[in-house]
Amino acid sequence: MGDKEVSWSDFLAPKYWGLWLGIGLLRLVCALPLAAGYRIGRTLGRVLYRLMPSRRHVTQVNIATCFPELSQEEQQNRVKEVFENNGIGLIETGWAYWKDKDLFRSNTEFRNFELLDNYLKQGNGVILMGWHFSCLDLAGLLFSLHGAPCSTLYRAHNNPMLEWFFTSGRERFSQPIERKQTRQMLRAMRKNRCIWYAPDQDLGRKGTVFVPFFGQSAATTVATTKMHKLNQSPLVKLDCWRKPDNSGYVLEASAVQGFPSGEETEDASLINAAIEAGIRKAPSQYMWVHKRFKTQREKTTKFYKTEALFKK
Repeated sequence: MGDKEVSWSDFLAPKYWGLWLGIGLLRLVCALPLAAGYRIGRTLGRVLYRLMPSRRHVTQVNIATCFPELSQEEQQNRVKEVFENNGIGLIETGWAYWKDKDLFRSNTEFRNFELLDNYLKQGNGVILMGWHFSCLDLAGLLFSLHGAPCSTLYRAHNNPMLEWFFTSGRERFSQPIERKQTRQMLRAMRKNRCIWYAPDQDLGRKGTVFVPFFGQSAATTVATTKMHKLNQSPLVKLDCWRKPDNSGYVLEASAVQGFPSGEETEDASLINAAIEAGIRKAPSQYMWVHKRFKTQREKTTKFYKTEALFKK
């Protein structure tokens, strides 16, 4: 939206009223206790499972591809769990923007953060590599409890109101930077900030290589290697997941062994393997609704053009 200062008053036209209604309902739900939020989010996910057949199909294909060791019934159950977790993730996004962060201090577990702290002592910034898990925005709020300054790279939303909503919400706990703003990203690195970045989505053929992800060839960006070369900032993987009993959250920092390797394709393989290991800690909390394998080596291959895998 350019350099113009944007506020809620820019979105009072009738075409935005539906979004305001949705935001208002989310705000009301987020005023409830956490336990109620989990229940409502899970129910919302079950509703979306029924109402979004195309996304359900994408999730079915992804789960069948990445977890062939599961029976068909187990795969179907995982698909349903993915939708339930995405529903909870929507509530968690509201918590990230509006809930008192002190509510999460006692139930957030930080693991191996001495690795991150030691890198920050070097004064060269840190590339904080994440992945698209359902509690994505809440993870940003939880990370802020640790105190390390953080900027987050993101892709600008096509809808201007949603762009304002997400960026203004994230400003509560980080400095959002549109991913094409390379100079701003470099300045943040040189100020010894963490730069959160998620290289786990299919961005097409430009600037990508094909390397394995859950045993399937996947178009994978080489931008992480390029980011490292800009400032020689070290890479730290950040995993975040909700505990199975909803008693709290775990944030775990770890190194990506072998990175940088000196070769972009090898780096991409190392990154995919590291992200896969993180996802396996809570596989139903990953956003499998995205078309991770949309881009194929053979342009004629339509990965998601298959019949429905499950009857319901």
